Amino acid sequence: MQIHRLTVFQVPIALKNPVRHASHERFSNDTLIVRCVMNDGCAGWGEGLPRTYVTGESIESAWRHLEATDFNELREQRMNDALAAAMAVDRFPLATVGADPGLVVRECFGNAVRCAIELAVLDAACREEGCSLGDLMARLPDASDFIKPSDEAFYSGAVTSMSPRKQWLSALKMRLFAFRTVKVKVGADGIDDENCVRRIRTIVGKNVDLRLDANEAWRCEEVRSRMEPLLKYQPTSLEQPVRHADVAGLRDVRAELTTPIMLDESLCCVEDAERAIAGEWCDLFNIRLSKCGGLVRSVRLAALARRHGIGYQLGCQVGETGILSAAGRHFACNVPDIRYLEGSFDRFLVKDSLTEQDLTFRYGGRGVRLTGPGLGVNVNECRIRQLAVRTMELITP
Repeated sequence: MQIHRLTVFQVPIALKNPVRHASHERFSNDTLIVRCVMNDGCAGWGEGLPRTYVTGESIESAWRHLEATDFNELREQRMNDALAAAMAVDRFPLATVGADPGLVVRECFGNAVRCAIELAVLDAACREEGCSLGDLMARLPDASDFIKPSDEAFYSGAVTSMSPRKQWLSALKMRLFAFRTVKVKVGADGIDDENCVRRIRTIVGKNVDLRLDANEAWRCEEVRSRMEPLLKYQPTSLEQPVRHADVAGLRDVRAELTTPIMLDESLCCVEDAERAIAGEWCDLFNIRLSKCGGLVRSVRLAALARRHGIGYQLGCQVGETGILSAAGRHFACNVPDIRYLEGSFDRFLVKDSLTEQDLTFRYGGRGVRLTGPGLGVNVNECRIRQLAVRTMELITP
């Protein structure tokens, strides 16, 4: 198999409701969508969501990355099967470009671009081979010894930073929907964290697993004092309490705090993970496909975590469409021991899912395994072309 055409689209995706946390308030996405066509005509789709406050990428830097990269090497690759395609895309070097003014280039810079390209190629390659992404995952070198297929996965709910009345309504929805786990955003200006967490715990009940996400809101020296009034509500983890620049200080914080600490903004690539393990900065990784460079690299991070006794969750980017939701579902239904699972908010959050199938989780947060070839979903190409504000051909016949 060989790539015949590779096309990228910039697609604005509006959210049904704004999502707020300590780092950002989001009303929409500038989404990167990639379409790959193999020489036999099989087409695949990928998605990536640039985030300046996570990987340093904006939609403009992503476009610069694509314009500067020479795709001839990828075009000339002749791949025997989907596994060879996965390895070829993983090895493929993106051009070196600068970040937007004021942003720092980290090793993860370009991960949203890489994720979109990788998923598109793997979707097309798997369709040509007649296998699903889940089937492919079991053949990846980093995953072959621990992949465990499951017929279903259970997603968690989330309560973002909002007014007390909206907190109450959101928590009530979590209870009525019978979520097993719920994430609560803390650390936002103008929000009383203790009242918020008490309110949510009272409504969802004592048996729901409640975890906290501070989105870099605090300083290392204040994490303990910020957490003390919240401990009585039995949070099971605290996600990214400090800025990435201060993350080394979490070693001392862990010595003072019984609540496990999870890295998110500071866990975007293998280099981040290796530093965190060596420095003993965390107990858990938040793996997100777009943030971490796609499926292959996210599986690699899960394998690394398992080898070093680190727990992990599969997270999501706010505003993912059905393309990334489908990729996340394959990860969730094949990688075992995921501590928490986020994603598949499709119908509840985005106005345009871009897939014919509705991948929104069901009652209890339940999502079922996808069994069709590739991503296992049909993408609405007409809708993507209608919404796109910018298009570029990366590989043409």
